[in-house]
Amino acid sequence: MTEMQGGKAKIVTAAMLVIGNEILSGRTRDANMHFLAGKLTEAGIRLMEARVVPDVEDTIVAAVNELRGRYDYVFTSGGIGPTHDDITADCIARAFGVGIDVQPEARRRLEAHYEPGMLNAARLRMARIPDTATLIDNPVSAAPGFRIGNVLVMAGVPMIFQAMVASVLPTLTGGDRLLSRTVICQVPEGAVAEPLGALQKEYPDVEMGSYPAFRGGKASTSIVLRSTDRQRLDAAAGRMHEIFRQLGGEPVENEIV
Repeated sequence: MTEMQGGKAKIVTAAMLVIGNEILSGRTRDANMHFLAGKLTEAGIRLMEARVVPDVEDTIVAAVNELRGRYDYVFTSGGIGPTHDDITADCIARAFGVGIDVQPEARRRLEAHYEPGMLNAARLRMARIPDTATLIDNPVSAAPGFRIGNVLVMAGVPMIFQAMVASVLPTLTGGDRLLSRTVICQVPEGAVAEPLGALQKEYPDVEMGSYPAFRGGKASTSIVLRSTDRQRLDAAAGRMHEIFRQLGGEPVENEIV
């Protein structure tokens, strides 16, 4: 975990690794990153990076090792099914330098899920778990995900992914929640850029992002301010209101608490 502001703010970080050629080819649209980001934010964990990689062993291993060394948690999605191209479990085992085999408890769960005689060799692949890993429950289709170190390995199917996230979130340690306020005004982004830059220097502990748009046929700018400190956030948002008014606009606000 990362400590900021003299130990006042505890920041916990995460990355997501989306695995699968079908994502990169455009055949499948990833829905898991948006879901995960929202749930992690609620838990006080910041999703700092997301990558999409193909079903290539060396690429997956390198990405896992880089991300797990950089962030508190790494979530993967995809590649733990029954087919030959589902290689995520093997890649995770290689990344951690451990063996992999059918895990008795994972096998028991699959045996309980399938009708007698239906647990064939392909489906049994889903019970192959790296040594030392612990299972992540899958109440949808029984085949478990797993956690090893700070890496949490989950299915790519959105319904299953969401169920797995629900099962692991209570076990994770979050940091201080990042609060957010959004100030919107029909002022062009170019007009607000300079005073916004000055405001950011005045409040270096408040993240500020500028997002231009057109509303009602007129140029508009949304300023998103985020901080773990409610007082500093409110003060910066108040100054943003003042800036917009000085530029001739009438700001409105959306708040996410």
